Amino acid sequence: MNKAVRDTTTTINLAGSWKASTVAEAKHAANVAASSFPRWSRTAPEQRRYILEKAADLLLAHRDDFVRLIAEETGGTAAWSDLNLKLGASILREAGAMATQITGEVVPVNKPEAISMALRQPCGVVLSMAPWNAPIVLATRALAWPLACGNTVVFKASELCPQTHELIAQVLYEAGLPQGVVGVIHNEIDHAEEIVEALIAHPAVRRVNFTGSTRAGKVIASICAQHLKRSLLELGGKAPLIVLDDADTDEAVAAAAYGAFFHQGQICISTERLIVHEDLADDFIDAMKARAERMTVGDPDKPESRIGPMISEQAAARVRGLIDDAVTKGARLVAGGRHEGAWLDATILDGVTPNMRIYYEETFGPVACVIRYADIDEAVSIANDTEYGLAAAVFGRDVGRALDVARRLETGICHINGTTIYDEPQMPFGGVKASGWGRFGGRAGIDEFTELRWITIQSGKQDYPI
Repeated sequence: MNKAVRDTTTTINLAGSWKASTVAEAKHAANVAASSFPRWSRTAPEQRRYILEKAADLLLAHRDDFVRLIAEETGGTAAWSDLNLKLGASILREAGAMATQITGEVVPVNKPEAISMALRQPCGVVLSMAPWNAPIVLATRALAWPLACGNTVVFKASELCPQTHELIAQVLYEAGLPQGVVGVIHNEIDHAEEIVEALIAHPAVRRVNFTGSTRAGKVIASICAQHLKRSLLELGGKAPLIVLDDADTDEAVAAAAYGAFFHQGQICISTERLIVHEDLADDFIDAMKARAERMTVGDPDKPESRIGPMISEQAAARVRGLIDDAVTKGARLVAGGRHEGAWLDATILDGVTPNMRIYYEETFGPVACVIRYADIDEAVSIANDTEYGLAAAVFGRDVGRALDVARRLETGICHINGTTIYDEPQMPFGGVKASGWGRFGGRAGIDEFTELRWITIQSGKQDYPI
């Protein structure tokens, strides 16, 4: 397999290649993880914590390697890599800290002289799958929480950043993870489904977690249902940012520009819809345009580049198709729209309406769609008019009113007076509707990757009816 990234002179460079695994090799990896589970699950929580904390330090120590690989494989800028590294290290540390916080409880019992306990124990082998777009954050998240809970992991790396994901596994082993606890599987794009299906069907696999598209998530959910395997799915998004009539416009514009254009809009929580009160819209758009036009588009290796290439020329062409469809149907192209190969300028569309594909489809590109509204009920209705429900933001000086709006939004996450691109490892991260189910992070992560068991200790003579 290989991944090509275009540079600014329009030549194609091979970023790297990695041997693809067969179905037999994938099953073998699950077998190895299963054989490693008894020992790892009995490892002291303090030891698991130590390994994950050391891995966080080593992740940061490999900063130059990760910056180079992310630029080569995915087109991410150094700023995007540094955010990934910082948050990835925080995830490893937080998961490590939670290893000593996996608790149970004593539950009142009706039998005298009996003790009843609800205990959390490791599940077994976890199948973890992470995409290319936030390669460190999403991979460490998929690995750290299962490991902290005492599970072993088969990690299916992304076909588009195999070297980046392989290096993360190497960091874990460098930190002292016992051999066999994490196995990495690489696959050709055309063989992904058969590899995944074989792993989900494997009897040792007890949990599945996946971050990626809603289309793929539905397939994985269906396979998991057939085998009665619990899954954690973090899928697509169409994040709205609502600007109320009393908002600090400068702050809202800064958050919107960052949320829409950072990493070329290729983040599940990128800001895709700017729902702006009609009294503020013209000034808001002018300020957004000024910001967009200052953003340098170029080689991600260059520090001045704010917009790098998208993951592929096909991805950029798809987003350009959404832009063209919207303009044809009446949207106004305020800024950007220039498309060359895998590069697409930061783009702003005004007057986006439901008859345009971009109104409903996940853009996953550097495009901000402005939709004007007259009252709060209309703003909430527009924000909820989507199959997705991952992240949202609301800007308003009256925090009480903004909180009321936030509570009415059908999303798993909402930030008041902050950008939609915001994550902390101790928080319950996940969505509703077509954005998936389950939560990564904190105690929610413990729930996802442990089995809750009821155990009683009974004593004395028992009275049975037969």
